[in-house]
Amino acid sequence: MSRPSKCPVCQSNSVTMFLKREQVPVHQNLVMKDQPSALKIPRGKLSLAVCEECGFVFNQAFEPSTLSYGEDYDNTQSFSPMFVEYLSHLVRYLVFEKGVQNCRIVEVGCGKGLFLRKLTEAGGNTGYGFDPSYVGPATDLGGRLHFEKGYYGPEYTETSADVIVCRHVIEHVPNPLDLLHTIRQALANSPRAKVFFETPAVEWILKNQVIWDFFYEHCSYFSADSLTTVFEAAGFKIESIRNVFGGQYLWLEAMVSIEEPARVTRKPGLIPNLAKQFALSERKLKAVLGERLRGLTAAGKVAIWGAGAKGVTLANLVDPGREWIACVVDLNPGKQGHYLPGTGHPIVGYQELAKYGVGTAILMNPNYREENLALLQESHLNVKLIDLIDLIREDV
Repeated sequence: MSRPSKCPVCQSNSVTMFLKREQVPVHQNLVMKDQPSALKIPRGKLSLAVCEECGFVFNQAFEPSTLSYGEDYDNTQSFSPMFVEYLSHLVRYLVFEKGVQNCRIVEVGCGKGLFLRKLTEAGGNTGYGFDPSYVGPATDLGGRLHFEKGYYGPEYTETSADVIVCRHVIEHVPNPLDLLHTIRQALANSPRAKVFFETPAVEWILKNQVIWDFFYEHCSYFSADSLTTVFEAAGFKIESIRNVFGGQYLWLEAMVSIEEPARVTRKPGLIPNLAKQFALSERKLKAVLGERLRGLTAAGKVAIWGAGAKGVTLANLVDPGREWIACVVDLNPGKQGHYLPGTGHPIVGYQELAKYGVGTAILMNPNYREENLALLQESHLNVKLIDLIDLIREDV
């Protein structure tokens, strides 16, 4: 375990590299229209390091210039009824419990705009969304909803806000302090503004040894402790941080801090030790997954269920040559008929599983188990659904 550059969050030199992968696809959610393009996708390196002082995990080999978040980037999850209900629950919570009503909202990284639209409609709010992958009208809801097809940066800090929402963006940013300083600057004249962030929980990934949840697009991974550190360093006061979405995400609530100088907490918690354990197990876990995948194919063809980042990462780890996985299922029609970045596996709707002769589907995220089982039963498809986490837990 070597020692790379300093921590981007707390500037400590006590950082240790614990995971290295070569030639990983730089994009997991880019829609690849044909197999040759999928195979030729640009590749990069994972050199994940953990800060021994604040617990921040980051990819020291990350190169932002290799990524392009345009119209062909699609990480939409709204074709899952379960995920839509999760978003609706968040909207109800913000509107009725946190008082986000008749407010001016800025969403940093709004994607296709679904969440901001729901929040604007439910609370009588005005919304401003920023995202280079946004597709749709620039204004909507009678002028109450505005979209900018680009990154949120210093040039937009004059757009005042009562509420800042940022879901699943900070993990894509190599220097998270820069993003937070920009948001803090935008709130210079809004000391009572509310700030809400959501990001994957690295502790959940490490504890469950989810080797398919580390990939190139995500260059910054947070625990509750390191998220506290970076927000305090940027001039925010933490109201609360909690796990949501079955423990997989962190939900943060904060306000502008008026303390001078700002108090910055550094607590690594369990993360450095969990990272060391992960490093010891990663190679064995990859080998076990490959062995069990090959074992499943003895009883018939196998599919992966989920063509998002988790599915892309797993396929590239255990089946780069398309020997064992027949296809990849996804509910997003925008991905169906296209190909998985890096490996070129075909992406299909679940209705096509019989056509491919699939007898077993490996579920990438256990949160969707009941929903997907219902789809199989309603379609009278004789496909066994196996949770990937369960597949590696035995004897590992």
